[in-house]
Amino acid sequence: MTTAPAAADRLPLRTKVAFGIGSSAEIIALYAVSSFALIYYNQVLGVPAHWIGIAISVSLVLDGLTEPLVGSWSDRTKNSKLGRRHPWMYAAPIPIALTFYFIFNPPAGLSPLALTIWCGAFVSLLRQVMTFFHTPHLALGAELSPNYIERSKVMAYNSFFTWAGGASMSWIAYSYFFPSTPQYPRGLLNPAPWPTFALTMAVTIVLVLFASAWFTRDRIPFLPQPQADVKKFSMTEFFADVWKALRNHNYVWLLVGIFFLSMMIGLKEGLRLYTATFYWGLNSEQLRLFVIGSFAGYATAFVFAARMHGRFDKRATMVWGAIAYSVTTAAPLVAGIMGVLTPQTPGLVWMLIAWSALSYGSMSVLQIGAMSALADIADENELRFGVRQEGILYSTRALAAKIDQAIGSLLAGFVLFIIAFPEKARPGAVAHDTLVNLALWDGVLAAVPGVIAAICYGRYAIDRASYEATRAAILARRAAGAQPPEAPAVKDPPGVVAATPAG
Repeated sequence: MTTAPAAADRLPLRTKVAFGIGSSAEIIALYAVSSFALIYYNQVLGVPAHWIGIAISVSLVLDGLTEPLVGSWSDRTKNSKLGRRHPWMYAAPIPIALTFYFIFNPPAGLSPLALTIWCGAFVSLLRQVMTFFHTPHLALGAELSPNYIERSKVMAYNSFFTWAGGASMSWIAYSYFFPSTPQYPRGLLNPAPWPTFALTMAVTIVLVLFASAWFTRDRIPFLPQPQADVKKFSMTEFFADVWKALRNHNYVWLLVGIFFLSMMIGLKEGLRLYTATFYWGLNSEQLRLFVIGSFAGYATAFVFAARMHGRFDKRATMVWGAIAYSVTTAAPLVAGIMGVLTPQTPGLVWMLIAWSALSYGSMSVLQIGAMSALADIADENELRFGVRQEGILYSTRALAAKIDQAIGSLLAGFVLFIIAFPEKARPGAVAHDTLVNLALWDGVLAAVPGVIAAICYGRYAIDRASYEATRAAILARRAAGAQPPEAPAVKDPPGVVAATPAG
């Protein structure tokens, strides 16, 4: 693996911003689907919720299976002008925008079954083409700097712009496309604005994704490139790449942790608007105020996550981030079940916003830590195998997350089926027992996987000292021009010894 002649420990602000904005467009597409597709097809178009839950779940699984393929392929991409990642990032934006538009524009007159098939097909296509941007983009972020803390800063920009994309989309949607009207007090139930909403977001996605690729192109000469004799992508090399990644126990524990965390997120995202609309009785104008809470949470994480990694290390921030996220998302609904909070409670909206700030901040700290930790694992694998595997590492992590989000989406659809939540329901007309069961699932039961994730993150073994030992060994070998064999040619650093079997 060849490397940059002068890879920068510290990156210019322009580069970090340009990298980060790519995630804002990704989340516009993915968050709109995860949050709005179920309620659109179920409550606006009248399709049974569990049918749509199945359709979205299948799309996630199919997409997840392609993530490692794209990751391995991009790791092995050779392009003297565009490097390993940018060819993929330039190819993806237009297909992403087109498939997004069609999700929220099914042909008129389709039966519920046909609508389900349409939704599943285009959500699957969206996620497939999103993979061509998402995986190389994350791998690019890991490659931008070899510095332990600078990597966390890069991923902090990624996390913050993820919030910015989702929050901006939500604010614009609630304010301009789905405001409350006399006919539709809950604006999301109005069928008329959906096509215009989809077109506006699709155009935004294209522009922002291209901007991220274009304004990071100046870093291409400084990024790692495949060695001249590296084998081209093939299924044989793909499975070899996956096996190398899975031999690192630090990576396996991160995968198991994200598996449980994603189950929690998938379930909660599927139920979130149902809880807000029907349990708490919030309208579009109130829902858009939650941007304030999410901004407070993500901005706090943006400022402090890297500093926390310097003081407490990444493992501690991941563990406590997972615990805090589980507790803070459950607390308001537990209070609701106990009768402490009701839709009539004075200042309820601002109480919920405050809890959301805590939960979003916790989740962002956790995500920044996990994304930064993957770059450190890439160092371990370079030392062990002589190849950098950012693409395969981030992609197999995405595979685990998407399979589990599929489970979460499937659970969300079946939860609504199990508790007999009515289709085309009217706020205030849903049975009390049904609403209590909704709060129980979205609150208490959804938090359990998050606690399990915290236990898994506690098994992650790389710290600052083991990272420094790994980097020193890599630099020494590069300086000597040594090429490692398949088994480690040098003694593994402390983090690898604690986390992986001998080569």
